[in-house]
Amino acid sequence: MADSARAARLAKRVQVLMAQSLRNVIKDERIDNVTVTDARVTNDLQHATVYYTVFGDDEMKKDVAAMLEKRGGALRKELGRNLTIRLTPTLAFVADEIPEGASHLEELLAKAREKDAEVAALREGKDFAGDQDPYKKDEDAEEA
Repeated sequence: MADSARAARLAKRVQVLMAQSLRNVIKDERIDNVTVTDARVTNDLQHATVYYTVFGDDEMKKDVAAMLEKRGGALRKELGRNLTIRLTPTLAFVADEIPEGASHLEELLAKAREKDAEVAALREGKDFAGDQDPYKKDEDAEEA
């Protein structure tokens, strides 16, 4: 069994090779909208998972997923030619959902900033209803 450091190095190499191979092997203009974001290889170097994002609508994403599934064998063959290991890992393509999640999180943070600005505007020029520090202190207990 290989160590995890070797698997990590191989994963980086698989990521680069897949990004290059997509344009060389698949002769379709839709593949120009695909970005390989990450690759993971198991410690035994037998399986590789390639994460990708697609710039486009849901129909484009479905088409690209079908295309990658259909051309997976040719991409694995191209990967085997460029790797210097005994066995070529099997490929699994997974659509990376992190960019959509990050954009949704950015929207939520922008809304929170707007609400904070509204509260700050309402607070401006106002005073506390009681003392600034309503909690009892030790010196208050001594006076009583």
